[in-house]
Amino acid sequence: MDRFNKNRKMKKIIFTLGLVAGISYATFAQDNHNHNAATTATPAAAPTSLAEIKMDKMEHNYGNIKQGDNGECTFKFTNTGKEPLVITSCMGSCGCTVPKCPAEPVLPGKTAEIHVKYDTNRVGGIYKTVTVNSNNKNGVVTLTIKGNVEAKPVEESFPQNKASQGAPTEKKS
Repeated sequence: MDRFNKNRKMKKIIFTLGLVAGISYATFAQDNHNHNAATTATPAAAPTSLAEIKMDKMEHNYGNIKQGDNGECTFKFTNTGKEPLVITSCMGSCGCTVPKCPAEPVLPGKTAEIHVKYDTNRVGGIYKTVTVNSNNKNGVVTLTIKGNVEAKPVEESFPQNKASQGAPTEKKS
């Protein structure tokens, strides 16, 4: 019986230590979570920008285009805000979509363009995005390109048969 009581006491001690450790961990994790929430909320108090981007279109549809055709398109925009619009980055959703954004700030009331080149050597459906990060007061702008690239017809080269001129003849001297 003495041995039975020792095992029971040992189990109670282990259980109690585990319970204390679990409660301590949960309390620490909750405190850390609240601390991070407070730090995350600080940037929201930062002053908002007065620059505003107004796109002429948010999507470009290539429709059906042939493999190797020109995959370029342009998105025009105007800064309708009250301070210069500064584009900090312009990224395509993959390597086949390459945007080029203005490097200089766009002054209020002025227009500029974002040029996008899609690699049309990739056959199939197109649905790609271009993410434009700037000091736009409405945040990130996401542009879309879509369409379908059709494969070029396969040009098979077969030897051309020349018209038969009959059997070869022997020369007589």
